[in-house]
Amino acid sequence: MNGASELAIFAVVVEEKSFSLAAQKTGLSKTVVSKKISALEKQLNTQLLYRTTRKLSLTDAGKLLYKHAKGINQQANDAFTAVNELSKDISGHITMSVPTISGELLLAELVSNFCKTYPKITIELRLENKLIDLVDEGVDLAIRTAVLEDSSLIAVPLLESKWIVCASPEYLTSHKALNTIDDLKNHNCLCYDLQANGSNEWRFGDNGENKSIIVKGSMSSNNAFSLKKAALNDIGIIYVPKCSVYDELEAGLLVNVLKDYKARSLGVFAVYPYTRYKPEKITLLIDHIKQGYQSLVHYFE
Repeated sequence: MNGASELAIFAVVVEEKSFSLAAQKTGLSKTVVSKKISALEKQLNTQLLYRTTRKLSLTDAGKLLYKHAKGINQQANDAFTAVNELSKDISGHITMSVPTISGELLLAELVSNFCKTYPKITIELRLENKLIDLVDEGVDLAIRTAVLEDSSLIAVPLLESKWIVCASPEYLTSHKALNTIDDLKNHNCLCYDLQANGSNEWRFGDNGENKSIIVKGSMSSNNAFSLKKAALNDIGIIYVPKCSVYDELEAGLLVNVLKDYKARSLGVFAVYPYTRYKPEKITLLIDHIKQGYQSLVHYFE
């Protein structure tokens, strides 16, 4: 009996949550898959799965075994990927998760250009602002603008994204003076819900010291472009990534304020799950994206 192969099949059954889907993925019959799992349970003298007509669930023993089995399965997949890419043109599928700002600003174009260069690669581009679990959702690569905390991910730095406080000239001329961050209390501050530490807590640096102020306003959004439109409508002040308002600043439609204070800055990273053999297609895509970001570095700094 090949215990390693049965562990790999067990991992596929758990991930697909179905004997039928596991059979399709492994190229085996449903009967063979079922027999492999039964043989594994017999060898270990314990039940690994609860089987009902509607779903499968893991026993405690099954949960423990899966922690090890998925590692074996991933190593095998990584090895096959590495060998296959030596013997054929770069191909395969990549699922990406990117923030809406980056997706709309440059990543949609970068990804489409990449697909032209490598026509055998297909890419699913998901624009979303939530921080998802890459492994659980089957995402191969993500672009994140944040302080990274998940040590199980490999992060490739792309650049620093600076933020900016701005408003329309019409708003500024018709409201109270704005010279210090304390003056923000007298203004309608439109909050970006993706800010860490609360959307209404705006943080700055002042002569080497970190300062923050609690603001309030008539509108908030998890989309920087929505806030930009509101600011262009002379409603209030926004604190957003510079890249999202760069063109409007250049055109004079929005004005940078509170320049004496150091606004927040966050790293932009390409992140992917740890793998012993990183697929060449991921390396190529990250390099392509990094070059694209660097070509527009003035939008971010």
